[in-house]
Amino acid sequence: EVQLVESGGGLVQSGGSLRLSCTASGFTFSSYDMSWVRQAPGKGLEWVSSINSGGGYTVYAVPVKGRFTISRDNAKNTLYLQMNSLKTEDSAVYYCATDPGGSPDSRGQGTQVTVSS
Repeated sequence: EVQLVESGGGLVQSGGSLRLSCTASGFTFSSYDMSWVRQAPGKGLEWVSSINSGGGYTVYAVPVKGRFTISRDNAKNTLYLQMNSLKTEDSAVYYCATDPGGSPDSRGQGTQVTVSS
């Protein structure tokens, strides 16, 4: 059973930074590509970034490219998202997921990120 626990969210001012973490269990983390997705209030799920199983290949959505960095530590079964130069439009619940579409069975409970102006 896929278990993912996100942490690191919070309230930050525009221009600030946050680092999200996602601890995985119940599956062979190092064998899975992983993603971050987010959902803002009243909006659908939005794919943010993905990383391949070995960590050597990353891709980003246009709105976050150049500001966010995805990484992973397979020895620690942990996925990260470093978020810099945050904007108010980045406010959302952030989920890590084994499915880049963020299907409910593939993601954790999420962590709230709120960026104030």
